[in-house]
Amino acid sequence: MNDCVINLAKLSSNNLPDVGGKNASLGEMIQNLSSVGISVPGGFATTSYAFQMFLQENRLKDEIAKRLSNLDVDNISALSKCGDEIRNLMLNAKLPKVLEQDIRASYKNLEGTTCPNAAVAVRSSATAEDLPEASFAGQQESYLNVCGIDEVLSAVRKVFASLYNDRAIAYRVHKDFEHAHVSLSAGVQQRVRSDLASSGVMFTLDTESGCREVVLITASNGLGETIVQGQVNPDEFYVSKSSIKRGKAAIISRTLGSKLEKMVFRDKQSGVDTLNVDPEEQIKFCINNEEVEALA
Repeated sequence: MNDCVINLAKLSSNNLPDVGGKNASLGEMIQNLSSVGISVPGGFATTSYAFQMFLQENRLKDEIAKRLSNLDVDNISALSKCGDEIRNLMLNAKLPKVLEQDIRASYKNLEGTTCPNAAVAVRSSATAEDLPEASFAGQQESYLNVCGIDEVLSAVRKVFASLYNDRAIAYRVHKDFEHAHVSLSAGVQQRVRSDLASSGVMFTLDTESGCREVVLITASNGLGETIVQGQVNPDEFYVSKSSIKRGKAAIISRTLGSKLEKMVFRDKQSGVDTLNVDPEEQIKFCINNEEVEALA
């Protein structure tokens, strides 16, 4: 595929080599879940073709390979120095003209469906994510509440550079993956203002026992990143699938989390802040029973 940017709504699992596991899965969700009333924020993704063009036009491939050729990843200081050098090379490089034009046009179209300077997340999606023998998910960076095209373009470069985070470099070596065989796709996705309410993570089974008869929901105040990063102890809910199907009261158990912090959008600028949660909010469940069952 020689496209630089693809709308998320046009992606499917067939595009995994083009946009990585995360963005391909978002496309599957948009295509297959909207008909049953599940809303997935839209956006667009840069492709592995665009990433390779970025490296080629800036003559970075040989520079990167030279720095990685004799690197001992178990030498922490050498790993840190090498990773820092590569990331700086990429951050100081220019996006190919055609890629920048496509990003500008796609972001302008997104603004047309939302608002000027639309707030987006710029998310990393490696083209080798979640293979049976290795998982690259979570190793690269994502940026929340990115506002305006200049900030979006900057965040895309940062996402590209994060393919060479120290932990990602070391992981590929330990898993015998060639660095040059992994590309990076940047997903630019419309943000939902969950910082004004709550968000969380939901599993279609009990993660501890493997029981498939329940839905497990964890939730906390503000953006879900605090849960993903393990910064907070969230509220936890177990819901019976069979009761949901029968239209009966379905919540099996509720556990109140401490929820000491929450992550929110910065006001009128890109970025996020982590704030303390008011004590009276900490002692309340952040979503009610009706919301729990609606999610399940």
